[in-house]
Amino acid sequence: MRDYVSLGSAPYGEECAQVGEENYAQRAIKECKRFIQLIRSVFGPEPDGAKLSVKAFNHDFGTYYEVVCYFDEESPKAIEYAFKCEEHVPERWTE
Repeated sequence: MRDYVSLGSAPYGEECAQVGEENYAQRAIKECKRFIQLIRSVFGPEPDGAKLSVKAFNHDFGTYYEVVCYFDEESPKAIEYAFKCEEHVPERWTE
C-alpha cells in the first residue's frame, strides 16, 4: 500500500507563495519543484518505493500545493527515506 508524508512547499525558514496571491498556482508549483531538487541534493535520490512529488490539496481558501514523499508501506528503505525527509526537512534554500 502507498502512503505519503507532507514536507511543505519550501524550506520552513523561508518565505513561500501564498494562496490568493497573483499567479499563486504557477509560482507555488515552481517553488515546490525547486524544493524537490533541494531535498534530493540533501538526502539523495529516492530509493525504490519512494517518490517526491507535488500534490494539490483542497482548502476553503482554494487549492494549495506541497511537496510530498510517497512511500510503499512494504519497503523499509522507502519508509526510512520518507521519514528522514520529514524529520530533517531543510530550513533554508542554501542547505
